[in-house]
Amino acid sequence: MATGGGTTRVASAKDPLRCAILISGSGSGMQAMLEHQQNPDCMHITAVVVSNKSGVKGIERAENLDVPTVVIEASLDLEGDERRISHELEIEQALLDYEVELVILSGYMRLLSPQFVARWEGKILNIHPSLLPDFPGAHAHRDVIASGANKSGCTVHYVDAGMDTGEIIAQCEVEVFPEDTEETLAARVKQFEHILYPMVVDAIAGGDFSNLRFD
Repeated sequence: MATGGGTTRVASAKDPLRCAILISGSGSGMQAMLEHQQNPDCMHITAVVVSNKSGVKGIERAENLDVPTVVIEASLDLEGDERRISHELEIEQALLDYEVELVILSGYMRLLSPQFVARWEGKILNIHPSLLPDFPGAHAHRDVIASGANKSGCTVHYVDAGMDTGEIIAQCEVEVFPEDTEETLAARVKQFEHILYPMVVDAIAGGDFSNLRFD
């Protein structure tokens, strides 16, 4: 399944779309994206990796691939909305400093504010480990197994102000087996996440969603 319609410019290998990847942890999906971008014909690059947590594996992975990294943790001196807004303003300044055109969430565990999303409308992507709109939220694999569903998968979507409610761009399915645990299902879905997400960013950067198929 694939649709298209963001607001980023059409890029090329010579003038690639400048992306930021936002992470909170190990960065395995981020690494898959960075390795994909090493293809000389790729029309997008990662200008910066931003983590909201220090000392995470994802920072090391990015640095090993010579990608700039920035750690921006939320202030412990602020609370509530003030803390959130201050944190996002720091992130946004980093995005501007690195001339970012597309924001890629990859295991980023903070919900972005409606104000931030509005300023970057059509320029923020997320990947979710279920076939949205089914099973949104932080426990998708658990919820899939509990439901008895025989299909799951992953979804790349634009980010809006809701929880996994933005416009769906592409999905791929995986089978759910009776003996699956959360861990085995997560591992199977993750393999496809690492393929689908770069494909979607390729389509966005090239302005062509016609070949975005996952067969």
